[in-house]
Amino acid sequence: MASTSHKYQNVPQTDLDHDNDNDDNDGSTLNNKSSHKNIDYTDDDDIISDSTNYDQHNLEDLENPLDDVDDLDFEIDEDDLIDEDGNDIINEPFRLEQLQDKSNLKMAFMNMANSILGAGAIGCPLAIKNCGLIAGIIVIVLLTILVDFTIRLIVINLKLSGKKSYQDTVDHCFGKLGKIIIILTQALFAFGGCIGFCIIVGDTFPHILRAFFPNYINHSFLRFLFSRNVIIVLVTLGVSYPLSLSRDISNLAKASALALVSMGAIILIVLIHGPHLPNDLRGSLNISNILITPRVFQGISVISFAFVCHHNTSFIFHSLKDPSLNRFAKITHASCFVSMIALSLIGIGGFLIFKDKTKGNILNNFESDDFIVNIARACFGFNMLTTFPLEIFVLRDVLKDLYYVNRPSTLELSTKNHTILTTILVLITMSISLTTCNLGALFELIGATTASIMAYILPPMCNLKMTSSSKTRWQKVPYYGCIVFGFAVMFISSTQTIINSIHDTDEQHCIT
Repeated sequence: MASTSHKYQNVPQTDLDHDNDNDDNDGSTLNNKSSHKNIDYTDDDDIISDSTNYDQHNLEDLENPLDDVDDLDFEIDEDDLIDEDGNDIINEPFRLEQLQDKSNLKMAFMNMANSILGAGAIGCPLAIKNCGLIAGIIVIVLLTILVDFTIRLIVINLKLSGKKSYQDTVDHCFGKLGKIIIILTQALFAFGGCIGFCIIVGDTFPHILRAFFPNYINHSFLRFLFSRNVIIVLVTLGVSYPLSLSRDISNLAKASALALVSMGAIILIVLIHGPHLPNDLRGSLNISNILITPRVFQGISVISFAFVCHHNTSFIFHSLKDPSLNRFAKITHASCFVSMIALSLIGIGGFLIFKDKTKGNILNNFESDDFIVNIARACFGFNMLTTFPLEIFVLRDVLKDLYYVNRPSTLELSTKNHTILTTILVLITMSISLTTCNLGALFELIGATTASIMAYILPPMCNLKMTSSSKTRWQKVPYYGCIVFGFAVMFISSTQTIINSIHDTDEQHCIT
């Protein structure tokens, strides 16, 4: 992080040029020159009104807008939320009466980390198999850096555009067509994620129940009750659906914390118990599995699916009690680092155990009646019960935005419409999951298409659109490189996945 003392040259006079009488940060000063040419920030906690819009003219006057804005601390002060007539000046996420329901740094970290360590984590061993061991390690590290950068870039773009959501920022940069593209992309990513979570429920809970009732095969009712599709319906409607009805993402923070603990248990069980399995359950390695394979882009798409939480970014940022770029950067760095360690452990460890027999769901490599692994399945099933509502939250919100796309501001859904839309989304995603168990192909397609657009293409494109004139040619190179990388993953990986799926059979990914 750069120094907290900055000089902004030639910034037009705005509300920033007036002292904040309510600033309670000791030693914070805002020096205003009569020429209004220099603004000196001597403390990282100087308060910047969240409603300030940095238009294109202001951005062009900044010497280094990205570097400077990255260190600004955008906090909420009561006087900043009220205009001179005594009315609220900002939208629903920042109303004072709701601040008590907001997340602190720890809660927001739990939500972001859980969003990353969702269903995609269980597919990382397959991703390492597709990449090759050495290439897979390099890919995980590079994607961690890239995702950390683009997550923070989304919030920076929010501030540069003066908008409150990812889709509104894209609308600001590319008009209605851009907004429709990002809304559909976010919706498809969350939609695919929900399907994957339901598939995992069907891969986990039936085996757990059968382990407790080993004689179920002799009872027709228990055979029916413990079947994959019945369990998916009962668990989704009985647990995930009520959680999905929540309007506040911060309410899921405690559940997210427990989900992270369960993911830790899964990793430990796979790494400790896996090496003790019979040799016939484990495969073999060849030179391409160790170095790099032609399927490396398919591996990148699966890891991208695991890492991407960009569709949740604005919600997590606005859920903070004191939303600021510096605080959000801390959350992002911590979440991405912890996720990198977790994904590396389960990805590399799982692949080294099962090698070329690695399946899309690593737990499906273990036998159905393995008691220890059934504990891991229970942990993972619980993880999905709490991650599913996070995706429904996003899916519901972006579809609402799509419905109101022609209106200048988005209206809040009534309780009735909120319940109806949530119910429809849960039923549709659950129904599709009843027809397949090929989790690997699902992750590859979602990661290759929607994840690439959300994470690698649109964030740098939006930033270049708003700050291109103030960047040198060399400063633009990383942004263009990120965009090219996103398109390469999208086209190459999706093509490979479709071709492989044509010659693949769904049964080899399932266990009975």
